[in-house]
Amino acid sequence: MRFFYINFASMTNIGELYKIFCENPIITTDSRNISKGSIFFAIKGPHFDGNDFASEAIKKGAAYAVIDKPVNFKSQQLIKVNDSLTVLQQLAGYHRKILGAKILAITGSNGKTTTKELCKWVLQKKYNVFATAGNLNNHLGVPLSLLSLTKETDIGIIEMGANHPGEIAGLCNIAMPDYGLITNIGKAHLEGFGGIEGVKAAKGELFAHLIKNGKTIFVNNGNEYVRSVAQKNYEKRVDYNNDKLYGEFITCEPFLKVKVVCYNEEIIINTKLVGKYNIENVVAATAVGQFFHVPAPLIKEAIEDYVPDNFRSQFIDTGKNKVIMDAYNANPSSMKTAIENFMEIEADSKLLILGEMLELGEASENEHKKIINLLHDKKAGEVILVGDAFSQLTDRRFRFFSSIDELIKNISPGEIKSKYILIKGSRGNRLERLLALL
Repeated sequence: MRFFYINFASMTNIGELYKIFCENPIITTDSRNISKGSIFFAIKGPHFDGNDFASEAIKKGAAYAVIDKPVNFKSQQLIKVNDSLTVLQQLAGYHRKILGAKILAITGSNGKTTTKELCKWVLQKKYNVFATAGNLNNHLGVPLSLLSLTKETDIGIIEMGANHPGEIAGLCNIAMPDYGLITNIGKAHLEGFGGIEGVKAAKGELFAHLIKNGKTIFVNNGNEYVRSVAQKNYEKRVDYNNDKLYGEFITCEPFLKVKVVCYNEEIIINTKLVGKYNIENVVAATAVGQFFHVPAPLIKEAIEDYVPDNFRSQFIDTGKNKVIMDAYNANPSSMKTAIENFMEIEADSKLLILGEMLELGEASENEHKKIINLLHDKKAGEVILVGDAFSQLTDRRFRFFSSIDELIKNISPGEIKSKYILIKGSRGNRLERLLALL
């Protein structure tokens, strides 16, 4: 039986594993998705243990399986370590150092995935760019992203998410970013952070790491919390949403048109994004492009070519209705902004379908009450609320359903038509399932 006992303090042993990775450069943690010649890392989750699937992974064609507990079969393709996740993270850090590609880390309460994609589209006009796929932005996703970098990669854009303090700092220790951008800081994952001050401290871990190591920070001056975690006189800071680099709203019918002023140069950008709130994402990508010497015409072209997907600020004409599908995530900051933007749109008949906001802890009732009050203040007409967090706060003006399943049972195909619809809610609501009825 072939076993590698890896001492975490020994980069020599990680180096041995790295040689195996170089010969088999495909990493997977899902035994259902095995490519021939890949390396399967057995990771423990809350409801499963990857070690139980090591045999299946090898049978499906994995070159090796990295395990961290004894299994009931013998194979020369087993690599035994003390902790598979830790070794995966160390392997990713080792790979990142070997390649030497420049790393741009992006975090924030809202807009980090959109900003990541816009930065990717802008930078790939001039460079070979890799960016985090989807939202692989946690303790497992970041190392998997880093291990996808190749010798051809000039710039890697790594999205970083967090639910608790210390997570961003830990991800920085793995990715060792050269540049960092915080899109904004707002009310997201309040349950894990214990309030807005906790969110601010957690997101600020990115800037703290970069400043400590003399690296570059991109500072959104339009967000007071981002300003507060950015060292004022730090020499390696790039500011935007200030008097030199900012965006001006032109229209959004339904797609955002914005004028970006970039150091005395004006760029008119016709995006395929929905919502005024995307202005700061466009300006952030412009700031990054300008810093990396991407010409303004190419920045404009890249942003105009980007089409959002995965239910993030998507505009969908179903033939029966016009839908703004923003059902990938929601928190008090993004929900408020989405509602305000939607209420500014001119349309004959509008409908808001809002799902409850999750992971708010003790702040949940108060934050949902604020959304109800906002709907009243904005004189929202037809509203459907989904989720138990809204159950004690609804009144006769708004329809309420405890779950998406209950809503689907009570809405027949063709019932909703000729409407302009905003669908907004946390991922757990799965509101995108409504599309088939709209």
